Amino acid sequence: MEIGRAQIGIIGAGAMGSGIAQVAAQSGHRVILIDQNPEALERSERALASVADRLLEKGRWSKAQHASIQQSIHRSSDWNDLAGCKLIIEAIIEDFEIKRNVFQKLEQTVDVNVLLASNTSSLSLTGIAGCLMHPERFLGLHFFNPAPLMDLVEVIPALQTNADHVLDMVELMNEWGKKPVIAKDTPGFIVNRVARPFYGEALRIFEEGIANKQTIDAAMRDQGFRMGPFELMDLIGNDVNYAVTQSVFEAFYYDPRYRPSLIQKRHVEAGWLGKKSGRGYYDYSSKDGAEPIDKHKFQEVSERIIALLINEAADALYLNIASAQDLETAMTKGVNYPKGLLRWANEWGIDRTLQVLNQLRERYHEDRYRPSPILSQLNANNSTFLID
Repeated sequence: MEIGRAQIGIIGAGAMGSGIAQVAAQSGHRVILIDQNPEALERSERALASVADRLLEKGRWSKAQHASIQQSIHRSSDWNDLAGCKLIIEAIIEDFEIKRNVFQKLEQTVDVNVLLASNTSSLSLTGIAGCLMHPERFLGLHFFNPAPLMDLVEVIPALQTNADHVLDMVELMNEWGKKPVIAKDTPGFIVNRVARPFYGEALRIFEEGIANKQTIDAAMRDQGFRMGPFELMDLIGNDVNYAVTQSVFEAFYYDPRYRPSLIQKRHVEAGWLGKKSGRGYYDYSSKDGAEPIDKHKFQEVSERIIALLINEAADALYLNIASAQDLETAMTKGVNYPKGLLRWANEWGIDRTLQVLNQLRERYHEDRYRPSPILSQLNANNSTFLID
């Protein structure tokens, strides 16, 4: 399907929906931004105006661009305004029933040739598609927040999706200046699946008292990560991060690799959600009370976390969740990892990764640390991951 500069519809005027609307408008589309809450639409308009003013002041936008982007986005609560759209992207709350109802309503509102996409970060697209009369025109387009700044978009076909539409969306995302990757419809897709150990193993190390949170964060920054796990969880929001972890854990039939942490659950229950609540793993109302960083723990901490990250990426490749190149792109462009995890494995040595995993498995006797079969296969053949 030729999208060109066709009209684009966005359902949901929150931060993500507004961000996607901005991206589409900047790429030359007229955008219909729909929300049933007039206040949300007003906030969206004010937020974009504020962004546009800052970009104008910095010289990154001209006055003409400023006016054009504002005029390209039409905000409305009337679903009938979506008539004429070639693509409609839903970006609302992560609730399966609510999303399903939205798409069932859309099917009754727009033409059968309109492509429908969900920005879900973890829900089953095949499950949503199964509720539709024309599931072949439905797929996932998972943007990352903030959408105008983050390059990555995961393109996820449902089991029922017409393969041509997947290629159409990859082409469109490239036209929008994004880095699209194709992921299989499995829990967490690429990023939210592969990144689980960054948080989960950090919490496990902290839980056991092996290292404090300051040391764990510093150890990972020392490896080139922009933020440590506890800093990043506080930025994302412990409620959001915990909900994604719980969703992936349940969707994978309670696989111990994805088990949530009680520490994080308690933080959510206490309302210690991170920066947005003023307190999370760190207290943002005070700079006092920081524990000392123990550099002697850096190697143990970073090896455990990186080995599990590599193992998760390796398993995603083994199970055909995505291509090797898309896995690398997803982790460097979606969560700004210092390098792709398969490349990291090659540089480390497959044998070293296996050694760390096997030592942990022997120590804990937990399936959480089972190595992916592909690591054993590569090691036996003295091979490495083929990335380029």
